[in-house]
Amino acid sequence: MDTQNYFRLFDLPVQYDIDLQALQGNYRKIQAEVHPDKFVTASSSERLQSMQTATLTNEAYQTLKHPTARARYLLQLQGVETLQDSNTAMPADFLMSQMEWREAMEEAQYAKDVGALEALLSTIQNAGKSLQAAFAQALANDAQAASQLVRKLSFIDKISADIHDMISRLED
Repeated sequence: MDTQNYFRLFDLPVQYDIDLQALQGNYRKIQAEVHPDKFVTASSSERLQSMQTATLTNEAYQTLKHPTARARYLLQLQGVETLQDSNTAMPADFLMSQMEWREAMEEAQYAKDVGALEALLSTIQNAGKSLQAAFAQALANDAQAASQLVRKLSFIDKISADIHDMISRLED
């Protein structure tokens, strides 16, 4: 079992677009093989190995399951860091979209308009899908452009989570 590469761990091609059902099936198969409960009577080194493999498998699964984390990981495999914490520069048009989305969120929250938040969330998720498609294209040709797309995807993830939280609070 190749544990150095998450894609190989789950017997998947090293690419952005993956078969999520195959990922889940292979994850369950590995977890069943290495689950610590199966190693209760094993030696301490075998129990430790089981725990380490189960932990790695969980980390790998979570990384590949989420499109933004998968994109970031693919860039890391190419030696490209996205530097999302230190490089927050974004193109002006994307910054404008961010501001418009945040304003629309605030207005909908103030009006307690869950429908408006759901419509905004749909718009943002569609923008995310477009960015994912652009990332898949850029990955092979332009790592820097792909890196910038990952930073945009991270923002999409954050604002989507914020909207989900807002909707939950309004519905309670």
